[in-house]
Amino acid sequence: MSTSRKPNQLINESSPYLLQHAYNPVNWLPWGDEALSRAKSENKLMIISVGYSACHWCHVMEHQSFEDEKVAQIMNDLFISIKVDREERPDIDQVYMAAVQLMTGQGGWPLNCIALPDGRPLYGGTYFPKEKWMAVLLNLADLWNGEPEKCIQYATQLTDGVRALDQLVPEFDTLQLSPGAVQLSWENWSQRIDTTEGGPNRAPKFPLPVNYLFLLRYSHYSKSGSARQHTLLTLDKMAMGGIYDHVGGGFARYSTDMLWKVPHFEKMLYDNAQLISLYSEAYGATGDVFYQNVVKETIAWAERELLTDEGGFCSALDADSEGEEGKFYVWKKEELMQELQSDFEWFAELFNVNSIGYWVDHHQNQNEGNYILLMRQSYSSFAKSKGWTTDELMNRVGRAKMQLLAARSKRVRPGLDDKMLCSWNAMMIKAYAEAWKYCGDDTYLLSAIKTARFIKEKMTSDKGRLWHSWKNGKASVNGFLEDYAFVIDAYIALYQTKFDEAWLMLARELANTVIELFSDSADPMFFFTSSEDAPLIARKKELSDNVIPASNSVMANNLSVLGRYFGREEWIMRASEMLKCVEAEMIKYGAGYANWLNLALHQMYPSREVVIVGKHVDKSAAELRKYYLPNEIFAGSAGHSEIPLLHNRTESGKDLIFVCENNTCHLPVSSVEEALKQLN
Repeated sequence: MSTSRKPNQLINESSPYLLQHAYNPVNWLPWGDEALSRAKSENKLMIISVGYSACHWCHVMEHQSFEDEKVAQIMNDLFISIKVDREERPDIDQVYMAAVQLMTGQGGWPLNCIALPDGRPLYGGTYFPKEKWMAVLLNLADLWNGEPEKCIQYATQLTDGVRALDQLVPEFDTLQLSPGAVQLSWENWSQRIDTTEGGPNRAPKFPLPVNYLFLLRYSHYSKSGSARQHTLLTLDKMAMGGIYDHVGGGFARYSTDMLWKVPHFEKMLYDNAQLISLYSEAYGATGDVFYQNVVKETIAWAERELLTDEGGFCSALDADSEGEEGKFYVWKKEELMQELQSDFEWFAELFNVNSIGYWVDHHQNQNEGNYILLMRQSYSSFAKSKGWTTDELMNRVGRAKMQLLAARSKRVRPGLDDKMLCSWNAMMIKAYAEAWKYCGDDTYLLSAIKTARFIKEKMTSDKGRLWHSWKNGKASVNGFLEDYAFVIDAYIALYQTKFDEAWLMLARELANTVIELFSDSADPMFFFTSSEDAPLIARKKELSDNVIPASNSVMANNLSVLGRYFGREEWIMRASEMLKCVEAEMIKYGAGYANWLNLALHQMYPSREVVIVGKHVDKSAAELRKYYLPNEIFAGSAGHSEIPLLHNRTESGKDLIFVCENNTCHLPVSSVEEALKQLN
């Protein structure tokens, strides 16, 4: 970025992505009243260009086109150009991404959509090479000036298509779900999996943690060996592959190949928070310490790289440093030999400093090869081959990683996107709570509470509304459904750790706010934007899971759980109605509806409320947590409680455990052993 030029209006923004474009010769405007009114008053088409700070191909298009004076002149003379940070404004991204997907059958970032002066989409795509971008712009400007009625006709049809995407017509009058239907969903899904390397049978491969969280739970209850095998294979291969940072911990956003070898090196908070939850639960389900180690290393990475003094987490680390993708993370053989000395030989064998790990980035015309560290065998099998114990190997690996981390810390760091997003921080609270639950480290619980207080104190308004973004001491952008859904989920998880009722009461308040601000009178699903937001050309609903679970699926799970805590039958019914809307799609395409399938598990398999009361509530809860009980909802109190699920159960003062199902409770028992008999 050259700062010799006069900055455009993005210089006044706080988003790191918008600031990256502040010195482009393009007269970028941020999304807002000025840009929209100028497009109308000047009768110019708008270029709505969406990306995010850690997006490699966004940087490439910026360098090729948006920093070019010739391209900028076309954009400045003929269009109103608007830059949008998709993470800051996912609502805008959703609308124009839907339009581009309807036009082209695919989407991604950078997202570039040309729209009429009133915002209706006309044409779009993702990355455009410079010459094609100029040709597209000139052709569209000519069409708008010569035959505007053609543009208006097409944009009207396209906008109608975008709006129609969210019109829901359930195929069944009542829920048809059964264990057989979920099995069919898995059978359909399993036609598209990689049985050798895990994940889907195509590249690029994204981690998609919610998929494997569902499969882990499904295999536990259904005893499906194929689902369990695929889940554990995928977890092993991801954590052993190049997508995982073996030196510093944490996962890159996706793998560019089938082997999880070459990542797209950006690291996102939302991926890593969800993966901490997933590997924590996998450790709870299997007892495999390899998964526990992944959890510890990934939390350590997040705290080292993204955590702020305020208790909130920054959003992402860039893929690039010094203009090269992955330069911060890859190694030359000579560097490793110099740093590791006598440990190099076994380390190189374990982490494949050989033809397997060798990598040349052809995009950047690097002639000199680098090595991506990755494993092709487990720690235990490698230790056995060397005549070492696994503990002995782990100690050696730990020392080597510390040496390499110290050496790597001297390199030029990738860019940091330091805005803090409410929904992503909420995922991190949940991650900490799950890590504490399964790994038992009390510092994780303290950290969860600190981040929750950050959201409660900094990202919640006096009226109890959530803000979406926090940067430079200031909250901005009204909260979206994803913010409310993930914060409610996090507060429920936090309540279930030590039974602090304040978190559950906050979750209930936020659920009431969601129903007030996001409901649609036409169906049970929630809009992504609140009724207090300025309208866009379409008010979207997020239904299918992607790299982040759909906000409606998270909200449906929340209502189902909160309904049981507070005796709100209408919330439980609404969750079922929401599930019914996606039931047919869920069976056909489980990988896109995994979080809905998690809700389905609660409806089909035993899902009990476990109510623990008495002076030793924490001790009893800790004993029960040693068992993998993913479908159970826990409540507890040492004394009087305001939660309906606990009413009239604490008065005796005795240590008791109630196991309840379908509004019926077993006789209370006084020991964990007796409770487990009822649960089993």
